[in-house]
Amino acid sequence: MSIAAIISFIGTAARPLLVLVGPTASGKTDLSLSIAEGLRAQGRGVEIINADSRQLYCHLDIGTGKIRPEEMRGIPHHLLNVLDPKEGVTAAWYKAEAERVIGEIHARGNIPFLVGGSMLYVSAVIDNLQFVKKADRALRERLEEEYDRDQGATLYRRLAAQDPETAVSFDRRNKPYVVRAMEILESIGTPSGAKRKEASPYDLLLFGLAIPRAALVQKIDARVEQMFADGWLEEVRSLLARGYRTDDPGLQSVGYRDIVTFLERGEPSLERLKESIKAQSRQYARRQMTWWRRDERIHWIVPSPVPQPYSGHPLPDGEGKR
Repeated sequence: MSIAAIISFIGTAARPLLVLVGPTASGKTDLSLSIAEGLRAQGRGVEIINADSRQLYCHLDIGTGKIRPEEMRGIPHHLLNVLDPKEGVTAAWYKAEAERVIGEIHARGNIPFLVGGSMLYVSAVIDNLQFVKKADRALRERLEEEYDRDQGATLYRRLAAQDPETAVSFDRRNKPYVVRAMEILESIGTPSGAKRKEASPYDLLLFGLAIPRAALVQKIDARVEQMFADGWLEEVRSLLARGYRTDDPGLQSVGYRDIVTFLERGEPSLERLKESIKAQSRQYARRQMTWWRRDERIHWIVPSPVPQPYSGHPLPDGEGKR
C-alpha cells in the first residue's frame, strides 16, 4: 500500500481512521512510524494511538515492547502509560478513550492512526462494539472462586465453547478478562448480546503485517532475548519493590508473572523461563492471526526478507474507503 494510495483515501474520507494490526514482534511500530513520516512529508499530520492493552500501563516498558519517547520521530503518540498496573481495564473503557482521542485528533485536522495487536480493543473501535455495562458482584465473586479452583482451565473452556471469538483474544491465565467475559455471558445469555457490532462512525483503511511463520518465530525469539538483555528482570524487580504483585491486572501480561515466580522461587532456570515466554508469545501470535485472517477489510503487507525503506504496495483499483 503506497503513501499515494493512503493520501488518495484520506482525500475522500470524511472521518478517516488508519489502522495497522499484526502479530506480536512483527514490526508494527517501525512500519507505523515509516507510514506516518511518509504522510507527514506529503503535508498530512498523523498521530498514533496505541492499541496494545499492555502498553496502557505505566512501569511496564521493556516486557511490552513499548516505544521510547526518543524513538517516536516527532510523531505524537496517545494512550501510552495511562493506567497504574493495579487498575483493571476493559475493551469498553478502551473504546471510550480511543474515540475521545480520535475526535481530538480530527479536531486538530490530523489523521488518527490506530496501531496495535490487542484484537478485542481494535475491534471495539473499528466495529463500533456496544458493550454491556451491568455488573453483578455476586456473580463475579462466584466466577472468581470457580477460576481459582483450577487456575481458570474449566472457566476458560466454557468461555471458548460459548464465545470462541472472545476467548481467542486472550490467554486463560488472564483472570480478569476470563472472569469478565463469563460474567457478561451469564448476565446476558448470548455472546451477540454481550458485544453487538454497529456501523463504524469512521472511514476505515486497515492494513496488517503478514510475516511468514518461520520468520515470525525467529523474530519473537530474538525479541524475547533482547528484552532480557535490555533489563527485563530488573524492570520486574522494580515493580515488586513498588508493591505490585502478580494478581495486579498489569502483571497479567505475558512474561511478567513468570518472571516474578523466577525471582521469588529461583525456578525454573533462566533458559527455561525464556523458552516458556517465547512459547507463550508464539501462542499469542497464532491467536492474533486466527482473529484477523477472517477480516476481509485488511490489506496485508508482506515485508521484504531484508529490511528496506517502506515503499508499500498499491491498492487494487476501487479499494480504499470503507
